[in-house]
Amino acid sequence: MLGCTYGTLFKTTVAGGSYQEGLSINMQGVPPGYLFSEEEIYVELMLRKPGQGELTSPRREADVPIIYSGVNAADTMPGFKNAGYTNGTPLVILIPNVDRHFEHIEQYQLTNRTPRPGHASYASYQKYGSWDDSIGAGFFSGRYTSSIVAAGCIAKRILKDHGIEVVAFVREAAGIRMGDMPVDEIKKKAAAYREVRKHYDPIYLDIFASGKMKSSMRFFEKAAILAELEKRIPDIKKPVYNEQEIREKYGINPKLFCPDAEVADAMYAEILRIMQEGDSSGGLVEVVVTGVPAGMGEPVFNKLDGELGRLMSIGTVKAVEIGVGLKAATLKGSESNDAMRVENGKVVFTSNNAGGITGGLTTGQDIIARVAVKPTPTIAKPQLTIDKVSLENKELAAVTRRDPTIVARMWPVVEAYTSLIILDAYMQHVAYQAMKRKG
Repeated sequence: MLGCTYGTLFKTTVAGGSYQEGLSINMQGVPPGYLFSEEEIYVELMLRKPGQGELTSPRREADVPIIYSGVNAADTMPGFKNAGYTNGTPLVILIPNVDRHFEHIEQYQLTNRTPRPGHASYASYQKYGSWDDSIGAGFFSGRYTSSIVAAGCIAKRILKDHGIEVVAFVREAAGIRMGDMPVDEIKKKAAAYREVRKHYDPIYLDIFASGKMKSSMRFFEKAAILAELEKRIPDIKKPVYNEQEIREKYGINPKLFCPDAEVADAMYAEILRIMQEGDSSGGLVEVVVTGVPAGMGEPVFNKLDGELGRLMSIGTVKAVEIGVGLKAATLKGSESNDAMRVENGKVVFTSNNAGGITGGLTTGQDIIARVAVKPTPTIAKPQLTIDKVSLENKELAAVTRRDPTIVARMWPVVEAYTSLIILDAYMQHVAYQAMKRKG
């Protein structure tokens, strides 16, 4: 399968499927000298995994990663303390599937001849024929986005070491939109959201907080822990949040990351109302990148805003806008232009309608992008479809596990994918600037 690799200097390749043995991530360009752990990768993965409550599919994937290669197995020489650190070779992460029970596979088998409207199942059958991996939608399932989140975790840490931070959040869900909030406040709420989810997540508590899995263990020891976990998955309870305590202490809704807790409550209620009608809803995810230098990016075919357009590669995203986005079509030039001034020897802008990018290059302002997330294609209402083999007309209603909305799980994917794009561009920028002739 082509199309599963992104990047020039920081290159990420993903593989796997919804009901295959799991997923894998191969990253080339990871600098040597970094110490990553399965725990910190899991903290990101738990933000998008299913089985967390009413807003997610009931599938109970653990999403516990295993770092497989790309780090030193031991200290390489006497006097060196580099065991577990990246060594510059490809960093490979595995995410085994542990909730693949036969009754769910059988449900897919019984309905795979009748493609779900809005899903890739018809188009993928046309491409791959009878060999198409259609159980759980295979590689076209949202399951594959766990691989993007794992890779993005690595990219975010590297970027942060260079003063660049990426934060995403739910800006709109089920037609309810959040107002403006300072990005520093959004970052604080994002950090609080991660802490809360860690404290309540049963897998985190069972595997990592308990010390059961350590990075220093060998692969087979880690795999044995997951094999034992697979047997217990059906009996592991969903998180039960003390919402009043969380709201008083952190000011967030722990089930949906919209930084404005009151707006998050309204979003949550409307999503559930639509779900009770047998339907699904969409929304907007916004991502903000701070700390980027001016002049980063390339012209013409590789403009940075064009690269951010690759967020369309996320299966459920139907539009990407930078800065004011579509609203630019309704503005006058005097309203759209970001005026510049010099204050204390530094260039400042009076607005950021361009979203931090002009001519495909960064201006040094925050990069701001939004993605439109479509409603979940799998719904409970009957839908018109066909038998893709016999080409007969059919009707289909969902019998498989589904999300009432995808936007609640999509913000960490957008944050991660943006991090991959920005790190690759930043590495190219640093290399180019280092090669510029002096004087």
